[in-house]
Amino acid sequence: MSKVEQRLQEMGLEVPVPAKPVAAYVPTCRTGNLVFTAGQVPVAGGELQYRGKLGAEVSIEEGYAAARLCALNCLGALKAEIGDLDRITRIVKVVGFVASAEGFTDQPKVINGASELLVAAFGDAGKHARSAVGVAELPLGCPTEVEMIVEVSG
Repeated sequence: MSKVEQRLQEMGLEVPVPAKPVAAYVPTCRTGNLVFTAGQVPVAGGELQYRGKLGAEVSIEEGYAAARLCALNCLGALKAEIGDLDRITRIVKVVGFVASAEGFTDQPKVINGASELLVAAFGDAGKHARSAVGVAELPLGCPTEVEMIVEVSG
């Protein structure tokens, strides 16, 4: 088990096996030492765990948990691509999308769920550039979607 997975396990989390794509895309794409993930939604055990918009049906705390789950799903996709999460030398960029009700402006607080998980798992290598974007709708009616760019060794 990788050191990253051990840290996650200590937090009560497990890196999931990635879900099969539901449309015309691949879960990850590697070029050189960078791996890009497709956007991941808050699915666990094949079921969407959260639905709705922030500022309406979904609280900031629920959105935070949803973004955290999205990041965990990104890690699952990355593990399937590179085999060992300890090969990640840097989380370069995180892009978080937040389905937002009119007037909701706390997207950064929501996407902190992903960012804080990555720093807890990777330490300084988990610190990253980030965008937190409010959108009208997301696939399946989910509140959050997260994608990542990481640098890997080898």
